[in-house]
Amino acid sequence: MIAILDYGAGNLLSVEKALRHIGCDCCVTGDPARLMEAQGAVLPGVGAFGEAMSGLQSRGLDQAIRDFTAQDRPFLGICLGLQVLFDSSEEAPGVPGLSLLPGKVLRLPSGQGLKIPHIGWNSLHIRRPGWLLQGLEAEPYLYFVHSFYLQASTQVVSATAQYGAQIHAAVESGSLAACQFHPEKSGRTGLSILRNFAQQVKPAR
Repeated sequence: MIAILDYGAGNLLSVEKALRHIGCDCCVTGDPARLMEAQGAVLPGVGAFGEAMSGLQSRGLDQAIRDFTAQDRPFLGICLGLQVLFDSSEEAPGVPGLSLLPGKVLRLPSGQGLKIPHIGWNSLHIRRPGWLLQGLEAEPYLYFVHSFYLQASTQVVSATAQYGAQIHAAVESGSLAACQFHPEKSGRTGLSILRNFAQQVKPAR
């Protein structure tokens, strides 16, 4: 079972639909106990960093996510679900993230003729495929929707993208991975990424 975490940040149904399309057994839940029963978990989300952290904390999911990932069970953050895994965001000064990985989230620079938020397809430069991005073409196109971008410690960065800045667009550390783009909205390439995640999830005994 893959738990899709509901903490009030939306984007749940499209993730659930994509996972079911590739044959995954999954459920949407905001219950920490249900998360801890799962074999894998996905943290999706669109919206604001501060509200996301408040939603996780009010449901007790912040500590549950720390406990889940400490057991090295497969975990995938998507978009806002990537950003909250890190230390902080310029979107919400003074609000700490989950600090599961080292790095911070910055505002995309304006004034370069680029529209903010960044909405649409963008090529990805894969530094190291790891398990999440294995089997993809060299410069795949993925779908992005965001106004803030990650700058992480280089040892966890698996792929980058360019949009007014170098975006750390995918990260991986052990069984924990995350991406700024939306695999559930990125066609066949996105489904391949979700299949790579699903292959890490061990069936329940």
